[in-house]
Amino acid sequence: MKISDFQSPSTKVGDVKVNNFMMVIGADLNFAMSNIEFMFTKNFNSKINNTFKRESSSIIAVDDKNAQAMVYLGQYGFDLSELYARKLRKKIFEEKRTLSDISFLKPLYYENQKELNELISKTSNETNLGSEKDKLEKLHEQVLKEIEELSDFCKECKTPKKNK
Repeated sequence: MKISDFQSPSTKVGDVKVNNFMMVIGADLNFAMSNIEFMFTKNFNSKINNTFKRESSSIIAVDDKNAQAMVYLGQYGFDLSELYARKLRKKIFEEKRTLSDISFLKPLYYENQKELNELISKTSNETNLGSEKDKLEKLHEQVLKEIEELSDFCKECKTPKKNK
């Protein structure tokens, strides 16, 4: 990830008094299907996207060093969003039943996004917008490890068979 990925018109490095970081990330449920189709669909991996809205995301930094710290925080945030997309795919896989209707997704989705937003906010505070690099690296390593543990739930992956 680079500073140029933060394409909001408010992105600015230098000639500012405070640092600010805004990243629009999350899982996007991207599908249209009837309730009948939904009932019989087993694998939703390809229908849940990890998104980063470049045009709405910004970095405002007093200098290049702070800007780079926020870019690292942005990469962590994007990977965290991928982790939460995989967690959502897994939750749907585990909890969806054959006769479930589409409304069952809503609470799962909102809870997932709430947890993601709370964690990125907490990490932003705990790492001082990424400037505490060692702390951010440890948190990032943990996220990457968890992503690997959920390898069956990547966007292109086929989910394992359910144990009955």
